[in-house]
Amino acid sequence: MKASDRFPVSTTLLRRLAYASIVANVAIVVTGGAVRLTASGLGCPTWPRCTDASYTTTPEMGVHGMIEFGNRLLTFAVGIIALAVVLAVLLHRPRRRGLLPLAVAVLFGIPAQAVIGGITVLTNLNPWVVGLHFLASMVVIAAAYALWRRIKEPDGPAVAVVPGPLRTLALLTTVVSASVLVVGTWVTGSGPHAGDGGAARNGLDPEQISQVHADGVFLLIGLSVALVFAFQAVGATAAARAAVVLVAVELGQGVIGFVQYFTDLPALLVGAHMLGSCLVLLATLSVLWSTRERRPAPPAPAPAATATADRVPAVA
Repeated sequence: MKASDRFPVSTTLLRRLAYASIVANVAIVVTGGAVRLTASGLGCPTWPRCTDASYTTTPEMGVHGMIEFGNRLLTFAVGIIALAVVLAVLLHRPRRRGLLPLAVAVLFGIPAQAVIGGITVLTNLNPWVVGLHFLASMVVIAAAYALWRRIKEPDGPAVAVVPGPLRTLALLTTVVSASVLVVGTWVTGSGPHAGDGGAARNGLDPEQISQVHADGVFLLIGLSVALVFAFQAVGATAAARAAVVLVAVELGQGVIGFVQYFTDLPALLVGAHMLGSCLVLLATLSVLWSTRERRPAPPAPAPAATATADRVPAVA
């Protein structure tokens, strides 16, 4: 008897595990932000060990060591959830196409992201590497979201539910959303929260790069509002609802961004802004997903019946 027959995994359980993976990966972004915002980025001054002689923090390293080491431990928890998702996909029947590659991508993306995090420590929190560390988490979150959405879809072909130009507009909005995230890491790399008092900054002018970031946000909001009206015009109700959610998340994120800028970047608001970045990404992907749907594959045609009399020789 196969393992999938002895320990069947329902679609409901699989979706819950995939959703837990999304939440866990968002949580590690927020805790990673806490490491930087509390100046604990070098709480463990080396990697993969916490010190040259220990894999764990020591009392001498104080609260900064505890915060950094705690974030490293959380990586293992996120990895365990991702492994559980892979096993659940293997035990799920009927297995849908595309689930296993996505689950494996999330699983292997977590240690890859951890390695980049180790490089940030080994490079004394180089701001460009720190930014890459954040963006790697965004890629893992996107893969986890794609897996969660794919679980409830049938194996049929993907069919657009909006006209081609609107699908293109949604793709353009996704690209702009991603670019806003990238530029946001440049803003962070130019600002005061380096993760450690001795860490270098990227050399960009904070005011100028913040203006570039704000311009990108305005463009993103404009595109998103256009999607709301365009989807409503063609009767794409689900897509319009997803676009409304995206606009709401963007406006909330924009308010946090402006308040933190004009209040000299308090750590709590910067942390909330990092959480908002994850929510903007997820809302953007929701809009993109709403422009198409998979429909069940048509059943295979039955073989044409052949008359028995045509195949039996006549008897004299």
